[in-house]
Amino acid sequence: MKAWKFKVNSNLQVITKKLDSAFETNKGFDFKMDDSKSESVTFKVRKRILYAYQVILRNHIIVNGKILRTETDNETNVEVSFNQHFFTVFYVYMFLILGLFIIIFGIFSSSNLYLLGGIFLAIGVAFWIGLQKKFKMDIQRYKTLISDILKS
Repeated sequence: MKAWKFKVNSNLQVITKKLDSAFETNKGFDFKMDDSKSESVTFKVRKRILYAYQVILRNHIIVNGKILRTETDNETNVEVSFNQHFFTVFYVYMFLILGLFIIIFGIFSSSNLYLLGGIFLAIGVAFWIGLQKKFKMDIQRYKTLISDILKS
């Protein structure tokens, strides 16, 4: 989980209106906002997946944010954290664990399953490295998007 904190020179109501209008449901985002507390507003943003091919192509980041009121009327603190979706991490661990089980099974049964286990393990490691690179790129995209929304 990566955290990002910054200050915005605007009040809480203006920021919530900007975020609400920018992340409308028809723009491909799933956006939820909870403004039940008077001192802070929490929000959650993620890309919606509408079709099966988008599971691979879309970013799998869940953005959790909190907008905190400060003592100054025209200043607000924003805290944003970025998490990976559960299923993407699950797929990586599935390949890694399956590869390890096949290698262990090959050791105890004296069969030539080492190659198959090594392939699954290599796919899991490659998938993990690729996922981490994509995670960093998508975080940077969200940071740019959120900062552009709040600056306008």
